[in-house]
Amino acid sequence: MKQGLWLLITILAVLTLQVTVLDYFRVAGVKPDLVLLVVIFNSFRQGSKNGALWGFAAGLLVDISTGGYFGLNALVLAASGYLGGEAKTGLYLNSGIRVTVVTLAVSMAAGVFQYLLLAFSGVFVSPWLALVGIIIPGAIYNTLVALLIKLFYHPKMLFD
Repeated sequence: MKQGLWLLITILAVLTLQVTVLDYFRVAGVKPDLVLLVVIFNSFRQGSKNGALWGFAAGLLVDISTGGYFGLNALVLAASGYLGGEAKTGLYLNSGIRVTVVTLAVSMAAGVFQYLLLAFSGVFVSPWLALVGIIIPGAIYNTLVALLIKLFYHPKMLFD
């Protein structure tokens, strides 16, 4: 219960940062998705089922706060939480390289899934533009931020 409360507080805090302050940290038109990173980190620790559940809850909060397509972020973050949790089963996640690879892969998958959901909803953006202009730069930015966060909490991880 206590851990769930702290996770909820963390999600609300990073969501607040994401919809306010992070607009000033855009690089090449993209900003890091801190809510996605919290979902990925949580799923690393608690597995795919818990990751999917918290991803869905975090996604609903994002959907409520942004007013976009309701349910879109809930589905994307639930899938991301599940994927991050699946990586837990086969990897030693204290390694900086492995954390980087998994975060990059899950961020890319989240971007592609979000693109497909929007396309099925009738929102068309050129696949090339979406991939090169949003998905790949966003995934790289998320990965760099995740690596910085991980280094802050575990400075020796690059040598693990």
